[in-house]
Amino acid sequence: MSRQGQAATAAFQFLTRFPVRGNLDYSPELFRQSVKFYPLVGAVIGLFVWLGAAVFSLLLPPLPAAVLTLLLWVGVTGGLHLDGWMDTADGLLSYRSRDQMLEIMKDSRVGAMGVLACVLLLMLKVSLIYSLLIDRSYSGLLLLPMIWSRWFMVYAMSAWPTARGKEGLAANFKGLAQGQSRLTLLWAILLSGIAAIVLPLIGTGDHLWTTSFIGWILLPLIAWMTGVWMVKRMIAKLEGLTGDTYGALNEFLEVVMLLLLVMLHYHI
Repeated sequence: MSRQGQAATAAFQFLTRFPVRGNLDYSPELFRQSVKFYPLVGAVIGLFVWLGAAVFSLLLPPLPAAVLTLLLWVGVTGGLHLDGWMDTADGLLSYRSRDQMLEIMKDSRVGAMGVLACVLLLMLKVSLIYSLLIDRSYSGLLLLPMIWSRWFMVYAMSAWPTARGKEGLAANFKGLAQGQSRLTLLWAILLSGIAAIVLPLIGTGDHLWTTSFIGWILLPLIAWMTGVWMVKRMIAKLEGLTGDTYGALNEFLEVVMLLLLVMLHYHI
């Protein structure tokens, strides 16, 4: 398998539960090479979830269809980023010292803050999915947040230091080259452009110019602004980022962008 094939396989194996086969040596170099495919992974997850949502919407009313769509979404990612969301909530909301927060985040057990954060996040997500599924012609835009949230994870890896130095999952991405971050951005732009063309043709999404504006300008801008705000709050407490905070950023940005799509749908 070529180096690019290994990197793409690593990205899908790490971020999803798709049956992507390949015996890989998960070295830090392979982790760093794989990040440029994160937006592609997000697009495939989004396409899979959207197809599931389309089928559920044909068979069921919007609310149970939304719940099953969210179950599919969590299942295809293995709850990887949700785990980071819960661990980050347990740590940051403990109001302890920096070192104690990092220790709490390493603990495999989930605390009260993590459970509350997870429940509230999933409730908000299912309500937003429901709002999009009411009008099936708009539900295809579900896949766009999954592209840009994963782009921002890579941007965060390259732009801010790690909290644990050479320890932890985040250390595998330490020293990520700016070129890798730029390639990830190009992937996200390309995939959003394809979505902008295809979604209106198959009767989902809005007109081409509307979908292009949302996918190329509005969502990336919101992801960047919201993500930077969130990272600064994390760094103020942890003095860096961890693997858990990368996952938390992904979950937070996905729900923020879904919220924006629902607001646009109902007010424009």
